[in-house]
Amino acid sequence: MGMNLILLTFLSAAPAIDSGKLDYRPKEPQANLPERYQLDKFVIDWTLKPKLSLPSTGIDVFTLTFPSSVKTDHEPNNTVWAEYYRPMGPGPFPGILVLDILGGDQELSRTIARQLAQHHIAVLFVQMAYYGPRRGPDGPRLLTPNLEHTLAAIRQTVLDCRCAVAWLESRPEIDGKRLGILGTSLGSFMSALTAAMEPRLGRVVLLLGGGGLVDAFFEHPKAKPYVGLAETLGLTKDRLRKMIAPVDPITYADLLKKRQMLMIAASRDDIVPPIASKMLWEATGKPKIIWLDATHVGASLYIFEVIAPIVRHFKGE
Repeated sequence: MGMNLILLTFLSAAPAIDSGKLDYRPKEPQANLPERYQLDKFVIDWTLKPKLSLPSTGIDVFTLTFPSSVKTDHEPNNTVWAEYYRPMGPGPFPGILVLDILGGDQELSRTIARQLAQHHIAVLFVQMAYYGPRRGPDGPRLLTPNLEHTLAAIRQTVLDCRCAVAWLESRPEIDGKRLGILGTSLGSFMSALTAAMEPRLGRVVLLLGGGGLVDAFFEHPKAKPYVGLAETLGLTKDRLRKMIAPVDPITYADLLKKRQMLMIAASRDDIVPPIASKMLWEATGKPKIIWLDATHVGASLYIFEVIAPIVRHFKGE
């Protein structure tokens, strides 16, 4: 009887599954946006399930799912998955999206999410197209040699994130005037694209990102063998630049100038050339930038050091 009472008490105290429907509507006219990233109307049929509670750090974590506005042949990819890190208390809190790196076990993004949530910033860690449960055990990846697939996956990620930030804005505990996005490495490129297309996102943090990708990589020492091969196949710099332009953040620099940006770059980055970070920084009006004396992977050692300026940026302090 005692055990049953304890179990009943635990179950009654556990957060309940929540669900609902949200009509997505663009915040502003989209005539100035490229057609591929426009999203006029979409019903976000969402479900929020409790995942775990971290009372010692003051955070509740939930799993959010909703259908993607884009349908693909890979069925698991048609559901958007996200983890919602909600600070305990009534709020209102700033709310941000977090996007992940290319590889790894997603622990870096979860660490960032927990750190920001401890500073009373609500975080929605969104799985990009073909990531995590959206890929499944044997599905395709977001980035593949198939350029058509990659461009479509990037478009889907941007549209999914536009829906995700609308969901975040609808939450009663969120301050809708303090919405933002943070991405690391590949996630930084996706974050820049999303921020350019979604005016709800007033604040942006780009970790280890950049722009002018074709020009930057054509000058990269490690790319020389591939540059020769590309030119042999008829892929000149100009042709590649046109092919990549729809997914290059520098293409949308004028839109990013409307956002409050913070860039964090590595001066010895061996993956994203520092010149790519400088090019995007200059094209977006020279926002605040922090340079780390590190390589691309080595920059992870500075993550706790840069949390403070990131928190200040998202809180508007």
